[in-house]
Amino acid sequence: MVTFQPLSIEHLDAIEEIEKKSFPTPWPRQTFEFEILYNDLAHYLVAVCEGRVAGYGGFWMVLDEAHVTNVAVHPTFRGRKIGRALMVALMQRAVALGADRMTLEVRPSNTIARNLYTSLGFSETYRRRGYYQDNNEDAIVMWNNCLTRTLKPRA
Repeated sequence: MVTFQPLSIEHLDAIEEIEKKSFPTPWPRQTFEFEILYNDLAHYLVAVCEGRVAGYGGFWMVLDEAHVTNVAVHPTFRGRKIGRALMVALMQRAVALGADRMTLEVRPSNTIARNLYTSLGFSETYRRRGYYQDNNEDAIVMWNNCLTRTLKPRA
């Protein structure tokens, strides 16, 4: 079973490990500290499974839109639908804060993430050329323009 908690300073060792195992250019610890302590726009959750931080994700709430900043699952916990549950939890949190739209960037090479986002109602809108500095890969910008419809239980 997966539970969700707000990201706190106590989670940062686990977040650092997930970042390093998930991204070629991981965010430094200080960035997460700033997000937690000083960024009023930032909203982050950790996914806890088997007593460990299995993943985390976050977004910035800007007016009535949520912009996903990070989503990652520890390699040990991948393939268990934790990423999907985490995204749904983030979407629910955004709706609770007044958002009906959410956006994110994803690498074209990350087909697993792209498929997940598409299954959650996101559409590929355009590309940002050379967005990722580590290899100059483009970013695909995806939008979900009706979070409430996506989250509505299916009959």
